[in-house]
Amino acid sequence: MRPDATNASRLTYAEVGATRAESLPAGYGHVHRDVSLGTGLDVFERAVAALFDWRMHQEAGLTVVRSGGKAAPGIVVVLRAGLGPVHLTIPCRVVYTVDEPDRRGFAYGTLPGHPERGEEAFVVVKSDTGDVRIQIRAFSRPASLLARLGGPVSRMIQQYATDRYVSALRRLAN
Repeated sequence: MRPDATNASRLTYAEVGATRAESLPAGYGHVHRDVSLGTGLDVFERAVAALFDWRMHQEAGLTVVRSGGKAAPGIVVVLRAGLGPVHLTIPCRVVYTVDEPDRRGFAYGTLPGHPERGEEAFVVVKSDTGDVRIQIRAFSRPASLLARLGGPVSRMIQQYATDRYVSALRRLAN
């Protein structure tokens, strides 16, 4: 699946932008991760650059094909996990970005063909003390038969992917 083939596709969930809210929507599984990446402006800038140019996803082991350059609202990204004919295709569209002096990131939502329905947000935050953190929030539920049959295994796979994102961004930021 190519990103341009999914540009006109509708998101597969109704709660667009809900990862910005204090609490995530009911009826979905939730992910909340808040992990220190290091300290200082250089760590912050490297983490933000690696996030927005999709290197975090690549370093986490995903193939990334996107409709444009850096993450921005409307950009479609098709992620692939696995090798050769045994892989998952994971199409998403960036639904919003965060661009504040000490908080930068984005969220993407699922498109048709994604095994889940929902949204995931990645925000890099620098505190007043210089601590740099990655905050990942997501809500999702199975969309495909494979994901529904996977049940708890699907949740474990999502946690594994989140762990890989954190590890990848920590390496890229330092």
